[in-house]
Amino acid sequence: MRRNDLDICADILNVAQSGARKTQIVYQANLNFKIVKRYLERLTNGGMLNSEESRFYTTEKGVAFIENYRALISPMKAMEVAQD
Repeated sequence: MRRNDLDICADILNVAQSGARKTQIVYQANLNFKIVKRYLERLTNGGMLNSEESRFYTTEKGVAFIENYRALISPMKAMEVAQD
């Protein structure tokens, strides 16, 4: 199943919570460098990531996004399991 933009953003923000280099994000979020570059720019411009000395850190706004994303996804995953 393909991930949507929200899934990818949440994965990147999760990886960057304790600080991560671009290469770590690529491997841990299972993405390629071209795609990661686009998302890192989008998340940084949106105030969800900070970049310091080639490391990316999730901001408070990014953490709030992760929490809201998890709250939204949890019931949906439960419905998928119930349907199986």
